[in-house]
Amino acid sequence: MFTGLVESTGKITALEPQGPGMRIVVDAGGLADGVNIGDSIANNGCCLTVIAIDGTCLAFEAGPETLAKTSLGGKQVGDLLNLERSLQVGNRLGGHLVTGHVDAAGILDERLDDEQWSTFWFKVPQQLTRQMAPKGSITVEGVSLTLVDVEAERFSVALIPHTLEVTTLGKLQPGSIVNLETDLLAKYVEQQMSAWSANTES
Repeated sequence: MFTGLVESTGKITALEPQGPGMRIVVDAGGLADGVNIGDSIANNGCCLTVIAIDGTCLAFEAGPETLAKTSLGGKQVGDLLNLERSLQVGNRLGGHLVTGHVDAAGILDERLDDEQWSTFWFKVPQQLTRQMAPKGSITVEGVSLTLVDVEAERFSVALIPHTLEVTTLGKLQPGSIVNLETDLLAKYVEQQMSAWSANTES
């Protein structure tokens, strides 16, 4: 479990094909301190397990499903990733509850910059917007954000200068593919509403 509050960015130093999957090595810098093999780290919002440690470099394995359905499949050596260690009991929950299980990939549809501030519009599968509401929460590339407007097939978020500077979001341009995870509570609400609707129709 994570919060969507990015601790640091890490740089991909190696991408090594392994059968249908990929071994991803990330230089995590100071975030690697205290990390152990078997720990869970969110990489752009995708929960991966640390399989090896070499100094500040952490190695992960990503399967074909992860590579095909998240933004990790399009990454290159030298690309930056948003990193967050898993939440510990007793930690402050400054963002919102994030599982690290990506629901779908979205596309940056429009970027509106106003000096150092930005509004991003992301195009998404319509089934995801049913789990969104203005002022609700959304995770984009592992970053906890507040929804501004929600339409049938896209949504917008407002990004402050700090977020644009310390995460990978500031480098996104229209057409960029991003990992999305909707709010955990919204998933349960939609599931219960769908079950209720099916029961009333039968």
